[in-house]
Amino acid sequence: MAVIDNPTTLQLTPQSPTIGALVDGIDLRAPLTDEQVAEMRQALLDWKVLFFRDQDITTDQHLAFAQNFGDLEVHPFSPHKQGYPEVLAITHNAEFPGQENGWHSDVTWRLEPSLGSVLRIIDAPPVGGDTLFADMYAAYDGLPERIKERVDGKVARHDFELFRKRHERAGATEEELAEFDKQYPNPHHPVIRTHPETGRKGIYVNAGFTKEIVGMDPDESAELLEILYRQASFPEYQVRFSWEPNSIAFWDNRSCQHYAVSDYWPNHRRVERVTIIGDTPYYDPSQDPGLATDERFQGGIRRWSQS
Repeated sequence: MAVIDNPTTLQLTPQSPTIGALVDGIDLRAPLTDEQVAEMRQALLDWKVLFFRDQDITTDQHLAFAQNFGDLEVHPFSPHKQGYPEVLAITHNAEFPGQENGWHSDVTWRLEPSLGSVLRIIDAPPVGGDTLFADMYAAYDGLPERIKERVDGKVARHDFELFRKRHERAGATEEELAEFDKQYPNPHHPVIRTHPETGRKGIYVNAGFTKEIVGMDPDESAELLEILYRQASFPEYQVRFSWEPNSIAFWDNRSCQHYAVSDYWPNHRRVERVTIIGDTPYYDPSQDPGLATDERFQGGIRRWSQS
């Protein structure tokens, strides 16, 4: 087998002003050096999601790449690839339409949610099935100051309710559901999270898993959560990735959310995802370096308004 000589400097092509970069000139079949891992991690911190094309890798190579960035989790509720408990196997077709079409960050119902996810396409539909990613730093920065003052320092309760309902429909017993609740108690995470490596503030609630802001009047909680959820929907904060054979996306769940577009029914779409274990989210206002550290955020985003 020929030796693959990967470059020491990544070739990055930004796909939007603040989120998403295409990585060229690297072959993920080859082991990465410590220097390459460090550069890849920095690129992930800078761009929140990295895209790769023409990466015809095996499952073992998929796992080896992700393990450069931390230990891997086993998803307790979703099917995994046979013989590979760390590989989440997601298949949609005419009988099982896509259902990940909601903005979310992976597994926030865990006490220590995901650092990041590495997803590769196995079978892509002829058209459609794109994935969108939203920059939750920019989404936070774009909030009015009066909203920031109301949510900074607050915590929210997260729950795996969507998966619980699936198990209920599949006939799970009350005892089985109670055991799931015991293993995965509702965690309380900061509404605005401080990224542990960049110190930036980002929105860390999502409509899929967040239930309420703790200790707040229910109506006020619902009002604020709706405002925060809506921030991901602005195109100015987004990048869109169209899948091709042998494409891979590697995203930072601590700084972005994603949305899998379910516009390809009844066509077939099959992907495999490996998820890197993260740490306990926290909020530290003194750690945030602020907008001044990144010229790409100068001036903010102006909203159209009708007077």
